[in-house]
Amino acid sequence: MFHYATIVNTLAVVAGSIIGIFAGKGIPDRVKKAMFTSVGLISLSIGIAMIIRPMIDPSVKAPGKPDFLLILLSLLIGGIIGEISRIEDSLEKLAGKVGGEGDFATGFVSASLLFTIGPMTIVGCLNIGLRNDPSLILVKSLMDFISSSILASLYGLGVMFSAVWILFFQGLLVSFSKWLYFLSEPMYLSDMTALGGILVFAIGIRLLEIKEIKVGNFLPSIAIIPLLDWIVGFFA
Repeated sequence: MFHYATIVNTLAVVAGSIIGIFAGKGIPDRVKKAMFTSVGLISLSIGIAMIIRPMIDPSVKAPGKPDFLLILLSLLIGGIIGEISRIEDSLEKLAGKVGGEGDFATGFVSASLLFTIGPMTIVGCLNIGLRNDPSLILVKSLMDFISSSILASLYGLGVMFSAVWILFFQGLLVSFSKWLYFLSEPMYLSDMTALGGILVFAIGIRLLEIKEIKVGNFLPSIAIIPLLDWIVGFFA
């Protein structure tokens, strides 16, 4: 489970977060506000790109196009589970215990989604488990180091705590790669990526103060969508 590449990726996020937390203390509030707006706009752009790329990419065959009916169903089920279990409220309580400043939940959810939901993470981890090829995850580690330093300058400890989720999620993919290889198939990969894009888009809406969305409560939908895809594929 704890392949050295996943540990490197985790430590890269922790190191980047530490740099960002200390750097963020010297940033004036008006500059931070501008940075929040910038990150919000980028989140919207990344979310849109993740949603529409499988639909416009000619290399993705028809079965790999996002199934938005299943994505909607996964959001509904995941959202209900998240609301009942009060995931975001639990994150805020954790912030109080560890002394987190700023929007801890948004930082945790933003970093967790950006660093784990996408083709690079899924394919990279499966490559480690099946081929012992860590190259994609090592490249991703450098990217995450830079991104985490920027995000942590705004969100603080929430970004650093996402490293726990990164280690768990990537470790799970590596450990069970022989059984989870199906996630790299177009149908599963496109739906999970599109779902991640919708959640990242929602974060952008929250950052721009358009609407307060508890994105953390929708995290269970990430586990629901591959299950729905499997059920549909089984009966197809």
